[in-house]
Amino acid sequence: MPSLKSHLVALYLRHTRKKAFASPASLNEWIARARLTQSHRPPAAIAARLDIEERTVEGWPVYEVMPRGRAVRGGLVYLHGGAYCFEITSYHWHLIAELAERLAVQVTVPIYPLAPEHGYDDIFGFGLAVYADVMAATPSAEVAFVGDSAGGNMAVVLEMMAAARGLPLPARQVLISPGLDMTLERDTALERRAPWLGIPGGLEAIRLYAGDMDRADWRISPAHGDLSTLPPTLILAGGRDLLTPGTTQFATRARNAGADVTLAVEPHMFHVWPLIDMPEARAARDRIVAWLAEWRDGLTEARPPTEAFS
Repeated sequence: MPSLKSHLVALYLRHTRKKAFASPASLNEWIARARLTQSHRPPAAIAARLDIEERTVEGWPVYEVMPRGRAVRGGLVYLHGGAYCFEITSYHWHLIAELAERLAVQVTVPIYPLAPEHGYDDIFGFGLAVYADVMAATPSAEVAFVGDSAGGNMAVVLEMMAAARGLPLPARQVLISPGLDMTLERDTALERRAPWLGIPGGLEAIRLYAGDMDRADWRISPAHGDLSTLPPTLILAGGRDLLTPGTTQFATRARNAGADVTLAVEPHMFHVWPLIDMPEARAARDRIVAWLAEWRDGLTEARPPTEAFS
């Protein structure tokens, strides 16, 4: 049975965040308001307990997050969600901090340009530059990716781009409520059940960052690309999320292509629930940490606490 808190969160989302995706106009209004208040900087409480360094790649911020006073073993790249239109939030930062501390890893957090001010080429040009930067500095066996929502989409697309360019791939990845098939065929019953996201606003978000690109193009919908090169992947999805049917199809296609994909669908959960403080999220985070710990524990050398990717 879903927890009382998950019911309350779902109710809150339905009467707040879902409105952003009710229409193209609503999404653009939410973006305009967000630009006045959102900041990519880590919350003060996070900055106070972790070692955080900021650098730039192609003029855009990239944060390096490390547990304070501890040697680290391996590194994560965390790609945040937000429909490619909204900034990283405190919810993302709290998950990033937890992963850094519980796994004793360094987390690289790219702050990518956002739509509509920037389009696909800017967003993925920066993303690929960060990808190449990390892989040039660190053996690929020591790198894992985590991405939620649009960040999950970005992770898979970047890996496909990297494979086409002969770049190494991460050792593992975790995708949280990823957007993997953005053709977004309408499922009215699921749309009514989902307390977050909506088709009209979702299609507008895609238009804002992808322009006139075909939504079935693998660069927008990686479910339609070559999935044979994917690293071992853990996917967490919710039964009340509009993106889950596409995620399920992605997992089937990836397995048929020979990829190692574990898909966990929580039937009562909604979009990106592991980011929200509630019992179901804590269970999901435990699963993520355990799965990544299998990779991290296989690494032999720890780096001192002051050493960063550079």
